[in-house]
Amino acid sequence: QVQLVESGGGLVQTGGSLRLSCVASGRTISNYAMGWFRQPPGKEREFVVTISGSGISTHYADSVKGRFTISRDNAKNTVYLQMDSLKPEDTANYYCAARTGPGMATIIGTYTSWGQGTQVTVSS
Repeated sequence: QVQLVESGGGLVQTGGSLRLSCVASGRTISNYAMGWFRQPPGKEREFVVTISGSGISTHYADSVKGRFTISRDNAKNTVYLQMDSLKPEDTANYYCAARTGPGMATIIGTYTSWGQGTQVTVSS
């Protein structure tokens, strides 16, 4: 089982940037596709972005395309989410997740390991 710890959340103004990090332990994540999900206040958890095990392939939700960038450093067992041009609707608790196998997925139920989340708040 992979253990995941997110960091980097905080309070930022509209148009600002944040960089989230997700550090994995317990297993080498090079064979795991990784994803970021978020849960806005009072809403269901939703898909944000996923990256393949190699890091070559990515897939973004339409709502963040062009503003967010996912990357990974398998040597550091870390995944990053660079968030630019933030909007109030990006306010949510952001979760890192891992799924067995290198193939990407957008479905929450296909991910087997989850972090505790990091809160991102964008003020208007």
